[in-house]
Amino acid sequence: MKHYDKAEIDATLTFPALIEVLRKAFSANWTTPDRIHLTMSTDPEKYMLLMPSWTGGDTDSYAGIKIVASHPQNAALHNLPSIHGLYYLIDGTTGAPLATMDGTRMTVWRTSAASALASTMLSRPESSVLTMIGTGALAPFMIRAHMAVRPITEVRLWNHNIRNAHTLAEQLRAEGLPVTSHPDLVSAVATSDIVSAATLSYTPLIFGKWLRPGTHVDTVGAFTPDRRETDDELIRMSKIFCDNRWGATHEGGDLAMPLAHGVITQDDVLGDLADLCQGRVPGRQSPDEITYFKSVGIAVEDLAAAILIHEAGSARA
Repeated sequence: MKHYDKAEIDATLTFPALIEVLRKAFSANWTTPDRIHLTMSTDPEKYMLLMPSWTGGDTDSYAGIKIVASHPQNAALHNLPSIHGLYYLIDGTTGAPLATMDGTRMTVWRTSAASALASTMLSRPESSVLTMIGTGALAPFMIRAHMAVRPITEVRLWNHNIRNAHTLAEQLRAEGLPVTSHPDLVSAVATSDIVSAATLSYTPLIFGKWLRPGTHVDTVGAFTPDRRETDDELIRMSKIFCDNRWGATHEGGDLAMPLAHGVITQDDVLGDLADLCQGRVPGRQSPDEITYFKSVGIAVEDLAAAILIHEAGSARA
């Protein structure tokens, strides 16, 4: 059984290919049960996630599960990442194991690709200015993914610790990406076409009053009910979409809090990625409307990425 490590995943995946694979997966009605969240100690932030999905069908089918362990104190106590993950891909016809994969690396790829997929339907096609909030592992992938689907010519990178933004911006510029650190989040957001955030913030970072007409906001952090990256006004004024309706409205504070406080209702969440990809709901309908996409992750994204990695690897063998 083959194991695909971080280097092999990076060598295999490209955003154009992964985004189209996700589009097909969300259009295909694969089976994806709600993920299982298990608290592993008295610390509620130390948990395990089990995320299964399968394609169905009698032949050429796949199944898989991602296992994620979150230990937020790892960086401070053990100099280790806070999130570790492993993916297990299975032959859906026989149940035979096919491959294991670095689940942590797969997650940053598929999360970024899902946001880019949403952007193809929600941001303005001519969007050229992106503000990226956060400098963690996801930030470079989010930037590259958005650049794969829109003609981005300027990326403004902001972080609470501006030195981290300077450092990452320099690294990305060395790769040829048009990234500069930006010290003023208000002005960056106010003149951007797309605003993306990947942080663990407990309080809003993006405010509705800052947005100009036509902005698309994309947030992939704040994936627990007590965290958020947007304020109530932004949520109230936006056309709201998500990757996974149950997860986004129950697990992600950006929607869970406004729903709990009566700022919006479930009817204000217009659709998820399956709805958009299958044409059940329209995406952006005018140049001036503000759109919002909330991502918390869903196992169909992992399975689609795993199949792409496995089939590409098998073809090379």
